[in-house]
Amino acid sequence: MDKVFIEGLEIEALIGIYDWERRIRQPLVFDLEMAFDNRGPAASDAISDTLDYKAVSKRLIEFVSASSFQLVESLAEQCALLVLREFGVEWLRLKLRKPGAVRGARAVGVEIERTRADAEADAAGATI
Repeated sequence: MDKVFIEGLEIEALIGIYDWERRIRQPLVFDLEMAFDNRGPAASDAISDTLDYKAVSKRLIEFVSASSFQLVESLAEQCALLVLREFGVEWLRLKLRKPGAVRGARAVGVEIERTRADAEADAAGATI
């Protein structure tokens, strides 16, 4: 399986459960691995045939910047659904880190794996 990845995508967001967190934007760091058959783009050498990681990054920045989730778990789930639905990805692994959230830890967060089938099954309850 081929993968397209984005590492260390930093996005400022309003996230957290405490009152002080609801008043400031905090940095979040995203890593994504997305299953994509790269043989077509390799043969055509055309950006239109690829999973455009710049387009994925821009869409995530737009979504996360406008969001105001309390939990990183909720935000990660919605980001995964967005990528699966809007970019035709069959599978992805998404790691979301919240640097500085716990004293003594570089970062805390979640890592999830989802498939397009998960996104289709969850379509009725999605908030994106």
